[in-house]
This record gives sequence, C-alpha cells and structure tokens, in this order.
Amino acid sequence: MLKPFGPDIWMADGTTVTGALGFLYPTRMAVIRLSDGALFVWSPTAPTDRLRGEIDKLGAVRHLIAPNSLHHLFIADWKRAYPDAQLHAAPGLRAKRKDIAFDHDLGEMPAPDWAGQIDQVVVAGNVITRETVFFHKESGTALFTELLQQLPAGWFSGWRGFIARWDLMVAAEPSVPRKFRLAFTDRNAARAAVDRILAWPVEKVLMAHGTPVDTNGQAVLRRAFGWLTT
Repeated sequence: MLKPFGPDIWMADGTTVTGALGFLYPTRMAVIRLSDGALFVWSPTAPTDRLRGEIDKLGAVRHLIAPNSLHHLFIADWKRAYPDAQLHAAPGLRAKRKDIAFDHDLGEMPAPDWAGQIDQVVVAGNVITRETVFFHKESGTALFTELLQQLPAGWFSGWRGFIARWDLMVAAEPSVPRKFRLAFTDRNAARAAVDRILAWPVEKVLMAHGTPVDTNGQAVLRRAFGWLTT
C-alpha cells in the first residue's frame, strides 16, 4: 500500500469518503521520515493492519498531522493506534473536534521537530477552511489537501459531474476548486501565503484528492494559482 514518492517520503491511497451533498472523494496520505527516524504522518487515511505494518517498518510514528479543518476523520483512530504520537491540529480544528485532545496547533513556523526539513504555510483568508500547506525539502514535494485537486474526468456523474466540471475538480491539471476561490474573503492574506509557497523549489506535488505530480511542480503551482497572483 505504501509507495515511495522520493527520498524519505511515501504515499498511500485510502478509502473513498463521502463529502457534502453526497460527493465521493478518493483519499491519500503521506508519511515522511525525519532525520531522527521519527515519522511525520500527513492527512492520515483510514488505518488498516496492513498499512500500519508497512509504516511500522519505516520507523516510529511521532507526529499525526491534520492539515485543515476538513481532514480529521481518522485522526482519533491513529492516536489510539499510536498513543505516544503528537497530534497537530490545523487552525480551527481544535474548536471543531473538542472530543480530541490535540497537543499542538499548526502555525506559520514549523515545529522544532521538523524545522529545517519540512516548511509550512497557513493559507488564511478562506471561510471554508484554513489549510496548512507543507513542503518536504529533501524530496522537493509540496503537500496539499483541499486547495489543490484533480480527480479523474469520469469520477463524478449526473448533476455531480456537472458541478465537478464547473468547480474545476476534474480539470486537465491540478486546480484550485472554484468554491475555494470564491471563499477567499481576504485575498491579500491568501496572496501573501501563496507567494511564500511559490518561492519553494517545488519539484513534486502530492494531493489528498488528485493525481500526484512527479515533475515541474513549481510550474504546475504557478498555473494553478495564477488567478490569485496575476
């Protein structure tokens, strides 16, 4: 289930989950091995014995990351499986999931445990969610959850297919869905965050809901966010 995506980074496809209005979304998670051997688990999907077994062979799970207030469905399951791991909440998630005892809140500065290895930016100014975007320096990989998507052209059908095409969820290359574009009430804050992201030397892009990008990641991001930066 785990697939290498570069030096010390792996991805795994998860189950399909149901979103608003019955839209079904594929899911994907990433695992990054830090320099001390600890594992950073980003946007964890539904845990299975097989997946956990493969992850345990890589090292000890120390950080469980919920990158935005929408990606939290399985975080409590992972905490039960790895009680010594630290839970990191995206802005707004702690108030939404009061049933979970988070250890840390994700902010503009990387935590000391991964500073220098993984950079991060909180994309503020959006009324749907404030997403924390990460950049794994060693592999040149940027990690996105909701703000960047690219589902297969035939993933949705009927009226959902029409909306998905309008929303750019099934565009020819990774795009920011229109609903998230419209939800930015503070474009200056969003533009400042995106400018920081575009300054990263991104080669690859990994999305929770989209086809992974293996090359020319920075160019892909510049096109995806051109509506905001130009």
